[in-house]
Amino acid sequence: MLVFPNCKINLGLQILSKREDGYHNLETVFYPVPLRDALEVIQNNSSRDIQLTTSGILVQGSSDSNLCIKAYRLLQNDIPQLPPVQMHLHKAIPMGAGLGGGSADGAFTLQLLNNKFQLGLSQSQLIQYALQLGSDCPFFILNQPCHASGRGEIMSPVQLSLAGYHLLLINPGIHINTGWAFSELAKTKPKQEAQILETIIHQPITAWKQYLVNDFENAIFPHYPEIESIKNNLYHCGALYASMSGSGSSVYGIFKNKIEIKLAEKYFSRWLLL
Repeated sequence: MLVFPNCKINLGLQILSKREDGYHNLETVFYPVPLRDALEVIQNNSSRDIQLTTSGILVQGSSDSNLCIKAYRLLQNDIPQLPPVQMHLHKAIPMGAGLGGGSADGAFTLQLLNNKFQLGLSQSQLIQYALQLGSDCPFFILNQPCHASGRGEIMSPVQLSLAGYHLLLINPGIHINTGWAFSELAKTKPKQEAQILETIIHQPITAWKQYLVNDFENAIFPHYPEIESIKNNLYHCGALYASMSGSGSSVYGIFKNKIEIKLAEKYFSRWLLL
C-alpha cells in the first residue's frame, strides 16, 4: 500500500505560554500543502520485525528515531498481533524546515497501518496515537485547514481556501532545531499582543501582512538574516502575504498576479520547493 504524506504551512503562529508538562500552549492555523513524501508498506512474512529503507533527501539519525518506526511501535504495543512490515520512505519534504514533514510521515503511517490491516481505529483514536508522536502529528489525521490550540491537538476545521492564489514555498537549506527555536523565543518579547487568528484569516489576504504574525520570526531572524531576507524579497516580488512556517526555515509567499509569481519563481529558483 502506498500513500503520499503532504506537508503544511502555518498561517500565523502564536506561542502563548509554557506548560507544566514542558510543552507550549499555542495558537495557529494549519494549512495543508501539496509537497509530498512517498511511503510504501508491505507485509513482510520473512521477518519478525519492522524494516525501513529510505531514499530522496538523506534522513538523519537512527531508524529507531524515525516517526514511521515509532508509529508502528506505538500500535504494536496495543496490538501485538500487528504483522511485521517492510517500509520504504522517499523524502521530498526537507527536515527542520517548519513544514511538518516528519510529523506527516508518522501520522500517515498510523492511517496506512489502520487501513491495510483493518485495525478499526476511529479518527479520534488515531489522533490520540498521533499526539504521542508529536504536537503537529494530529493535524495530519484531519489534513484540512484547521485552527489549532493547546499543544496543537485541539483542532477545529475552518472554512479557508487559497484556491485562485499561487503559493510559493522557499527553503534555504537551513535546519532549525525546534527545541533551540523555543529557547530563543523565550528570550524575545512579542511585537504585539496575541490576536484572534480565526478572525484574522477571514479578513482579505491583503490585511494579513499587518495582523498575521509568526512569533518565531523575532527569535530566528536575528540568527539567520538570510531567512528574513527571503521574506522581504517575497514582498518585493509582489507577494500579498509572506511568512516563515513553524519554527523555520521555510518561508512561503502568497501571490495573486501570475506575472509576479513567475518572476518570483525565477528569483528563488535555487531554493524553490513549490
